Amino acid sequence: MTRRMMMLTTAGAIALGFAGLAGFAGSNAFAADDEDASQEALIKLLDTAKINLRQGLAASEQQGQPISAKFEVDDGKLQLSVYTAKEGKFFEVLLNYVTGKVLRAEPITEGDDLSAAMEQNEAMANAKTSLQAVVDKTIAQSANIRAVSVVPSMKDGHPIASIDVLTYNQVRAIQQPLD
Repeated sequence: MTRRMMMLTTAGAIALGFAGLAGFAGSNAFAADDEDASQEALIKLLDTAKINLRQGLAASEQQGQPISAKFEVDDGKLQLSVYTAKEGKFFEVLLNYVTGKVLRAEPITEGDDLSAAMEQNEAMANAKTSLQAVVDKTIAQSANIRAVSVVPSMKDGHPIASIDVLTYNQVRAIQQPLD
């Protein structure tokens, strides 16, 4: 291969690499935009909820031990979803966010939802504090916050809860120990 061919090949590879990086950065920007739009929709719709996250956790207990909970926007509509564990099985409990009544409990049997439920269940098996208690503790820290989600996990061998809270029209995460 001549020196000129080597230089052209190298230049082409570099250009291709930069094009790939630009595409990757662009897709991350779109993902961030989607997340921002989803968060804005959640903030707007959350005012229609008459129950809070803690009440949703309590209402879901008839379907098993709550292992995570979140308000989310699905197809443009607000929903309150609680994952529960009962007798070695996992369920997604959908609640009416106005009345707190259970709408349905769907078994979680595969995919990312099952993986998430198994990880959350492990964290709760090691926890000494319930999700309701940790949400209460977080909310008590300020009069102007509302819990949007609570998800347990293991960190350095200890169970923790990540609680997303809405404060002054912004969602932020707060970490709380569960042991």
